[in-house]
Amino acid sequence: MEAASFASLPPPCSSWKPSRISSLSSSSLISLSKSFYNIDFRRSKFKPPRNLSVQASSTADSAVTLLDYGAGNVRSVRNAIRHLGFEIKDVQTPADILNANCLIFPGVGAFAAAMDVLNKTGMAEALCTYIEKDRPFLGICLGLQLLFESSEENGPVNGLGLIPGVVGRFDSSKGFRVPHIGWNALQIAKETEILDDIGNRHVYFVHSYRAMPSHENKEWISSTCNYGEDFIASVRRGNVNAVQFHPEKSGDVGLSVLRRFLLPKSSLTKKPTAGKASKLAKRVIACLDVRTNDKGDLVVTKGDQYDVREHTKENEVRNLGKPVELAGQYYKDGADEVSFLNITGFRDFPLGDLPMLQVLRCTSENVFVPLTVGGGIRDFTDANGRYYSSLEVASEYFRSGADKISIGSDAVYAAEEYIRTKVKTGKSSIEQISRVYGNQAVVVSIDPRRVYLKNPSDVELKAVRVTDPGPNGEEYAWYQCTVSGGREGRLIGAYELAKAVEELGAGEILLNCIDCDGQGKGFDIDLIKLISDAVSIPVIASSGAGAVEHFSEVFTKTNASAALAAGIFHRKEVPIQSVKEHLLKEGIEVRI
Repeated sequence: MEAASFASLPPPCSSWKPSRISSLSSSSLISLSKSFYNIDFRRSKFKPPRNLSVQASSTADSAVTLLDYGAGNVRSVRNAIRHLGFEIKDVQTPADILNANCLIFPGVGAFAAAMDVLNKTGMAEALCTYIEKDRPFLGICLGLQLLFESSEENGPVNGLGLIPGVVGRFDSSKGFRVPHIGWNALQIAKETEILDDIGNRHVYFVHSYRAMPSHENKEWISSTCNYGEDFIASVRRGNVNAVQFHPEKSGDVGLSVLRRFLLPKSSLTKKPTAGKASKLAKRVIACLDVRTNDKGDLVVTKGDQYDVREHTKENEVRNLGKPVELAGQYYKDGADEVSFLNITGFRDFPLGDLPMLQVLRCTSENVFVPLTVGGGIRDFTDANGRYYSSLEVASEYFRSGADKISIGSDAVYAAEEYIRTKVKTGKSSIEQISRVYGNQAVVVSIDPRRVYLKNPSDVELKAVRVTDPGPNGEEYAWYQCTVSGGREGRLIGAYELAKAVEELGAGEILLNCIDCDGQGKGFDIDLIKLISDAVSIPVIASSGAGAVEHFSEVFTKTNASAALAAGIFHRKEVPIQSVKEHLLKEGIEVRI
């Protein structure tokens, strides 16, 4: 069936209005991404020209020109630029690039898909011409990688060829988890104005591929980062800058990078380099379970073993605050990420849930750390027979401000099918979204419950010896995955599911535990150790936090990369800052 176009979105939360809309709509992106599956990128060759027929005009324009080619969350970059007081002009044609006084290219997604869009629109040639003329340029993440000769991602695929080198994948065999997700430290290689305020503070990375320093590209390198090996974190030559990290997601430190790029040689004084960043930090994540209450209001709630209703005569939905306000407060409190879970999301029709999209749009205006959203990421056919793919649903989330999407029940079904057939069809939501946006954009949320066993051989699924015996003295358990918000158990274990979704293209696992949810007695260490030892992608520990000691316990006893909490933050029982102060005292690196 033909895919339907998206419904109109509500207006932005602020009074600011962009001078132009984005050059590529979400439906255009889907059209391009569909053609992407049938392209042989190894045959794609691009050589940057020395002359381009399109002539730049001399019209003065003080706006920041933004190259948004229609993929991923560029809204956060827009919001950061507006937050700093600048207007935005979107690139519509190659001539807009050549006419720019200041160009920002926030590349998001997969290398091959991005190069395909740039080549099809003629913007690749314009970019090369602009950069070769040493015009003010800032590339972000993929916007840095595309400057290199080629990438191994879905390739080899030719890049713009402006910087010598090949973009390759991190080597997970060395014990480092891929993707590289989180807050890491920079090693400054040469004086670079846009990095003046970073000093010894962390910045946010999320990527599976990186460019490596070499003799041929050393004159470009302005900083490196270590993640098992030193890779290129930023480049500069003349007025041309690019960073592998995300300044728009790096809090105040990241905003300073954008500010110094947009106000070069200004009267800004160099700030003290406070902080003790030396390596990848453990992340503390605030989670907001969002649903409509019985009055129709969108509220943040919290379950007790997934039950979100008060045990009162009225039996009303537990209301712990408004989602946008709470997210903003957690950002100020030092949360490293904010995660939204739409726990009643899209039971009838995913793209009809405009309030949740509006929550994302409003939150991203003032929250400059990563935002993850989950709930209803799957294929849909509406009442009129129109088909919407999970890729379209995810695309609307990304365009509304999400950096990562979390897939729950649909991931279980995909894993079951993959385990049964041993075939990757490319049609699952995990495969579709990770291929277009990169696996770092796909989180799989696992909702297991313990099933106790007297003997591990009683079940064909992976079982472990548990620290706390079961009700009848059972010493073993397997972890049964559930769907539909924990209401339906499936014959697949958390171990088997985690291994399968990693192979299908997930970039991160959010590991919940129904037994521990809302209990405040600590994370399920047995479960988290089982899964974090089984996969090479990052694992987020969730469910059960009730004290600061629970965070240090999960980081010292397991290989979890992050820990998530909800109720203790909502009820102000344990402040985020107290968690971080405790972790620092225990010798665990965190962002401060």
